[in-house]
Formats: sequence, structure tokens, C-alpha cells
Amino acid sequence: MEIDRGLIDGLLEQARENARLRQNYDLRTSADDNSQRMLNALLPGTDVPVHRHPHSNESVILLCGKVVEVIYEDVDDVLLGADGMGQEPLLASLKGEDVAAGRRLREVKRVLLDSAAGCYGCVVPKGAWHTVEVLAPSVIYEAKDGKYGEDGSETFDTFKAKEAENKEQASATFSNSLGDLKKNIEYLIGMERQSGIMDVITPLYVSCMLNVPLEEVEKVMKEL
Repeated sequence: MEIDRGLIDGLLEQARENARLRQNYDLRTSADDNSQRMLNALLPGTDVPVHRHPHSNESVILLCGKVVEVIYEDVDDVLLGADGMGQEPLLASLKGEDVAAGRRLREVKRVLLDSAAGCYGCVVPKGAWHTVEVLAPSVIYEAKDGKYGEDGSETFDTFKAKEAENKEQASATFSNSLGDLKKNIEYLIGMERQSGIMDVITPLYVSCMLNVPLEEVEKVMKEL
């Protein structure tokens, strides 16, 4: 096949007829192909949810138009980082709409893709939360490893919903537990490590989760 003006114009026309204001085109030639390679036609106003691909980088090449790749980090991971110290000033850098939506994301990088400016593509790092802002009718080429639907990709809203559900289940277990603080801390650490959400479980995080004074948590965790 050839990727020519006819194909590009056709995809943009399909995007105009699509309620989501976008249209993708699968470039794979076999169902056995476990990669993801596609063209994506995007129009201004389309809403691309913040999402990530935990097991693969994503290569993005602009064929026409003008877009911005926006990279975020989850502020929860930063506020409760490896040093165990809260970093409240980071909250001030959150975009108002993100706070209102409860997303707790911090924008860390914006990459303009604009052929007129000589900016043709970028690589989104593995595991990075990101989205696309469309400034003009555009077509991009996207490629990443992993079979579609089986590569672990997820939207940030879905991730947060799962996290909230896990915390709710954990809280119910704690509230019904007759054990002591040490057992509750051990259980929380086990749950978090099993979920893989956090690499390091800090006393501050445990204190917030269990609603227990930080000093008490630190004392118990030193004994674990």
C-alpha cells in the first residue's frame, strides 16, 4: 500500500464524520502481528484521554497538521516519594481543570509537532502519562510494542478508579480488623506491593492511608 494524499484526505474526511473527531487506520497486515502501527487522523476539539503504555515506548511521527504531545506525571507518586516527605508546592503547579477533575496530574513537558516549524515527531517514554492537543487537522503515525487490548495500556481515569477500589477494599479490611497497627501496616504494604502501584511504601503514605499519626507509623515500620 501507499500512504499518499488520497489516503490522508480520506482519513480526515472520516474524522469529520466521526462524533469523536478522529479516525485511525490499522497498518498491520496480519492478525499475528503483535505490534501496533497505525495512522490517526485528529481534528481540533477531539478529546484524547490521558493514558499510558506501561510496557513500551510510543513513536509518534506527524504526517500533516499541528499537534502538541503533552506529558504528565502522577502527583500522588511525587508527593509520597522515596524520601517520605510531602512536597505540597507541587500542588500549586497543577492545572485547575485537572484538580477539578480529581486527576492530580502535573504537566511536565509539551512537545510541539509542526512540519512548518521542522518538528516532525517524538518518542513518548514507556509508562509516561500523556495526551494529544490538536491545533489543526492532523494525521500522525503511531507505533508501539504489544498487541492491542493486551499491552496493559490504560487511561488515567481507569487507573484511578482501580486504585480507589483497592484502597476502599483495604480500608474495609482495616476497619473490620481486630489486629494491632503492625498487622494493618503489614497488610497495607502487602496489598500495595501486589498491585504494583507504588515501588516504595513510605511512612507518610501509610499514615495517610490508615489515618494514624505519622510518629506511630514510623515507630512500627522501624521494627518491620
